[in-house]
Amino acid sequence: MRPLRFAFVTTFYPPHNFGGDGIGIQRLARGLVRRGHHVTVIHDVDAYTLLSSGKDPAPTPEPDGLEVVRLRTGMAPLSTLLTQQTGRPVVNGGRIRKLLAEGDFDVVNFHNVTLVGGPGILSYGGDAVRLYMAHDHWLVCPMHVLWRHGRERCTGRECVRCALAHRRPPQLYRATGFMGRRLRHVDRFIAMSRFSRDKHHEFGFEHPMEVLPYFLPDPPEDEDPFTEPDEGPPRERPYFLFVGRLEKIKGLDDVIPLFERFPDADLVVAGDGEHGAALRALAGDSPRVEFVGRVPFEVLRRYYRHARALIVPSVCFETFGIILIEAFSRGTPVIARRLGPFPEIVEAAEAGELFETDEELLAAMERIQSDPTHRDRLARNGYRAFRERWTERAVIPRYLEIVERAAEDRGRTDVARLAAAHRETHP
Repeated sequence: MRPLRFAFVTTFYPPHNFGGDGIGIQRLARGLVRRGHHVTVIHDVDAYTLLSSGKDPAPTPEPDGLEVVRLRTGMAPLSTLLTQQTGRPVVNGGRIRKLLAEGDFDVVNFHNVTLVGGPGILSYGGDAVRLYMAHDHWLVCPMHVLWRHGRERCTGRECVRCALAHRRPPQLYRATGFMGRRLRHVDRFIAMSRFSRDKHHEFGFEHPMEVLPYFLPDPPEDEDPFTEPDEGPPRERPYFLFVGRLEKIKGLDDVIPLFERFPDADLVVAGDGEHGAALRALAGDSPRVEFVGRVPFEVLRRYYRHARALIVPSVCFETFGIILIEAFSRGTPVIARRLGPFPEIVEAAEAGELFETDEELLAAMERIQSDPTHRDRLARNGYRAFRERWTERAVIPRYLEIVERAAEDRGRTDVARLAAAHRETHP
């Protein structure tokens, strides 16, 4: 039985990425390779270079069977702007088309394609099965995040004004039928949560969408985060944890002042971003709030493990929330805003609490802080749900099932049979 050959086409891929979607793509690619498949990732370094103010990061080693093609043109501003404005891979199109034609791929999975090729790239790939994985809301929102005018959740389209408010040139091709024509080349669209699927449809996306969540690598069979030895808590006082990019839409502006009213624990903020300076100014010299910057996941595991809970106060429409399942994987409960996909994740796991107001957040913190039995029950529920729902072994068979059905619809019975066989071999 031969392996399947996958091409992943995306704008961002580690280490040239900013958010969790790049990590999710990498985990899917590595998971497929661990099951014997071959994956080629094609991504655009120019876009990262244009948007990043830091040094070009050194690539991380990838396992055998995972090839990464990094597109660099030497004219990052022009290449990126042309793609953003025309919806086509103006500069890199010939190379991408050649890579996909010569790779003899069974499946071409498009991810975040906004700056690697836009909708114009969705017709590439010959007779391969084509999937599109919606890591954000770009299919219905030029700004990706449904955050209107940079100040509020979007409840109706004002896209040109919104783009100008975000200081980005409007994508005029969206006013034509170009995007719709290119979307018809995709065999399956995948949303990361039921909420994201429904939000796409609410904003006029007409195609059916499968739901497939993010996942983490499989833990060891004998792992028990509740008894395994570690270095102990990273700080003396009890604390709640925030993890993520420091942006206005993540909601920390509402949370930081509350710790002046909650003397029994502190707030640890792990992450950085363009809103970081404003948040540090908001915290002032308070000893109750500690910013630890970006923390490698191996170190972050320790912060998760000893936190009273992870606080997820995002005020925008997320598509999933990888940090929730990261917390569950370390036996840590979650307190999340009752918004977006968070309720479906927290309620499915029975591993946390939801809030809408400051008072509800404070009450949830108090319950978890003062009642160890309550916290332990939530923590164990979360870890059990993580192993059942959000591990590699739980999600990749579902991904291959989507490939199988899409291949059958496309008439690629050879790919469908292989996907089914591999799914049965590695359940």
